[in-house]
Amino acid sequence: MDRRQSLRFDKVFTVYLTTADGMTRGIARNISSQGVFVETRDSIPLGGKLKLTFTGEDGTEMTCLCEVRYQVALNYGSKTDVEAEGATRGVGLRIVAYETKEDHPLLLVDRERVMH
Repeated sequence: MDRRQSLRFDKVFTVYLTTADGMTRGIARNISSQGVFVETRDSIPLGGKLKLTFTGEDGTEMTCLCEVRYQVALNYGSKTDVEAEGATRGVGLRIVAYETKEDHPLLLVDRERVMH
């Protein structure tokens, strides 16, 4: 039984993660209004803050501020390290806030205060 309380959007998106160390690309899956799982090559520490940017085919972007809630490192069919082919590494992110305006990139809206 699934204990999740919010709806999930199970679609695969290319996303960009911006941390204090720079920018990297990842694959977002299992997206909800409160969080997202992102497959990534890089390890990001628990509790780490980052910006997650979704890009549309038409060039539109949506960016949110996230916090790393958990990490996953799986290795299928091989006894070598997680960098081997067939390995999956990713992070579960909690969405903390959303950027609201292109001309004010640091203006964030607390997700609990967003009205639908």
